[in-house]
Amino acid sequence: MKLAIVAITSRGAQLARQLGAELPEARVYLPEKFRGGDDCDYFDQPLAVWLPNLFSTVEQLICIMATGIVVRILGRELRGKDKDPAVVVMDEAGQFAISLLSGHLGGANDLARRLATICGATPVITTATDVNRLPSWDQAARDAGLVVEPVAHLKTLNRLLLEGGRIALVDQRRRIAGTFASLPGVTLYENFAAATRSSADGLVFVTHRFLPHLQNQPEMLALRPRDLVVGIGCNRNTSAEEIEMAVRNKLKQSFLAFGSIACIATIDAKRDEVGLLKFAEAYNLPIEFHTAEELNRVEIPSPVSIHAQRAVGAKGVCEPAALLSSGLGEMLIRKQKVGNLTLAVAEIQG
Repeated sequence: MKLAIVAITSRGAQLARQLGAELPEARVYLPEKFRGGDDCDYFDQPLAVWLPNLFSTVEQLICIMATGIVVRILGRELRGKDKDPAVVVMDEAGQFAISLLSGHLGGANDLARRLATICGATPVITTATDVNRLPSWDQAARDAGLVVEPVAHLKTLNRLLLEGGRIALVDQRRRIAGTFASLPGVTLYENFAAATRSSADGLVFVTHRFLPHLQNQPEMLALRPRDLVVGIGCNRNTSAEEIEMAVRNKLKQSFLAFGSIACIATIDAKRDEVGLLKFAEAYNLPIEFHTAEELNRVEIPSPVSIHAQRAVGAKGVCEPAALLSSGLGEMLIRKQKVGNLTLAVAEIQG
């Protein structure tokens, strides 16, 4: 579920219903005692028991209640700024919209501003970059659809922005360069070598390239475009663990980042392949399924697979599937056989 609105008082319920009418993607949740003839959902469990369960299933959460209640109930549920949903707290009179949790990556700051526009509330945003009217790396990444890696390094790179430190930015596709172009401390470099040779205090790379030792360099941040399609063909009953190990190893060998995977592509005969489905679900990766006829219309670099033709009626699976789902983009890894599977990687066109 994308967005949930929860209220616990009569006046709060009125505000929740108003917001629900203005936010078509939202579901409104109210205590059973406020049940009415509407499309709201109702709960009868104690809030301290029920709210954590809802928190674990949504992307964004609006709590119309005292901030202290939310902090006490959800404090022990927090897992990390890249995993927790955005939380905005509002008072029942609709005077304030407080961005409480996951302000940048989860979008709580933007949600607070949106709520303020709807009902005239004052958005309360306390993230340091926003207070100082500066862009942040995590907000820029969210706006551009990039994945932050590793999230722990945001603290260092955002601090450098606040302190006017020197930051080298490599963004060859200019995905976020315009956001930071006017900041005196940020210098745009055309390649990794030039950036690393600079005397910058911090390095930000917008890339799907695998960066060795990234985790151990807090002054370095990678922002990953989701632009890789992994085509997979596998024997029946191949485990999720084997699939993940093969994908990770082959990407690393080719200096490509696991975090840049946009989707998995395969043949429609694999719609019920348990290991493949589990692997995709574990990393929230969509799977695109193609028919044998669709795959056979794609020109592929590797020889025709006799095994695939006999098994599923396609001249190949991993390469044509990757190419189709990438919009016939560039093939970065040609067909590789690893144990019980074959895989190929293509870069999404555009």
